[in-house]
Amino acid sequence: MVKGDQRRKQLARQKYERQLQRRTAARRKAKRRNVIIASVLAVVLAAGAAVYASAGLVGGDSKNAAAEQPTDPCGTPAKGEPSKKQWKKEPKLTVDTSASYTAKLSTTCGDLALKLDAKKAPHTVNSFNFLAEQGYFDHSKCHRLVDDGLHVLQCGDPTGTGQGTPGYTIPDENLKDPRLKGGVYPAGTVAMANRYDGQSEKTRDTGGSQFFLVFQDSKLPPNYTPFGTITQGMDVLKKIAKAGFTTDPQTQNTAPNATVVIDRARVTKS
Repeated sequence: MVKGDQRRKQLARQKYERQLQRRTAARRKAKRRNVIIASVLAVVLAAGAAVYASAGLVGGDSKNAAAEQPTDPCGTPAKGEPSKKQWKKEPKLTVDTSASYTAKLSTTCGDLALKLDAKKAPHTVNSFNFLAEQGYFDHSKCHRLVDDGLHVLQCGDPTGTGQGTPGYTIPDENLKDPRLKGGVYPAGTVAMANRYDGQSEKTRDTGGSQFFLVFQDSKLPPNYTPFGTITQGMDVLKKIAKAGFTTDPQTQNTAPNATVVIDRARVTKS
C-alpha cells in the first residue's frame, strides 16, 4: 500500500512538473511572439533631448545560435562613417504615388532589392527615399536579428544601437493591408519599426528611420507600417539568420553574429 501511494505521488509530481514546463514554455513563446518590434520602448527626457531605451527582441539561446555557424559569412564593410545627420521635422511630401519606387541595399552580405509601395504608404516611402538620398543609411549596421517566433532583421539606425532616429517621426500607414491576415507579416515584407507600446495611443505614429525585413512568416500585431516587398536577397537574409545572434545581457538586444552593414542604399523611381 505504501509503495502504491509512493508511486501515485511520484506520478503526480512528474505530471505537475510536465505541466509546469509546458506553461513556462508557453509563456516564453507568447513573450517572443508579442514583443514589440520597436526602435524604443520608452522615452526619457534628458538634457532636453529624447533618449530611447531599445526594445529587447528576445528569443532562443544566443550561445547555441552562435555555435551553429561561428564563421562570419559576410564581407568587410566599405570605408566610410555612419551618418550623424538630424532633421527637426518630416521631409516635405514629394513622393509620386502613381510611380514605382525600387530600393537597392548593397550590404556586406549581398544585395537586397525592395519594391516600395508609395501609393499605400506615401509618408513612409517619401521619408525612406529622402534618407537614402541623404546617405543616411550608408555605412550603417543592421543591429537586431530575431529568429525565434519572429523572423526579422532590423536596420536603419546609423548608431547601431537601436536608439537612433533621424530627429523626426512619421505617421503609421497601411495597417489594414490585406497581406497582414491573421496578425502575420508574411515573408518578404518590409515594414517600419516604431515605439508603439501596445497600449497608449500617444505612442502611435512614431516611426523614424528603422525598418525590418521579414525573412519568414512572423506572427505580429498589425502595428507596423508595411511599405514594401523584398524582390531580391531572401537568400542573403537566410544566410544572415543562419549565423545566429548574440544577446546583450544589459539591453537584451539580439545583434546578428554576421557583420551586416549597409554600404550603400539608393532608391530609384520609374
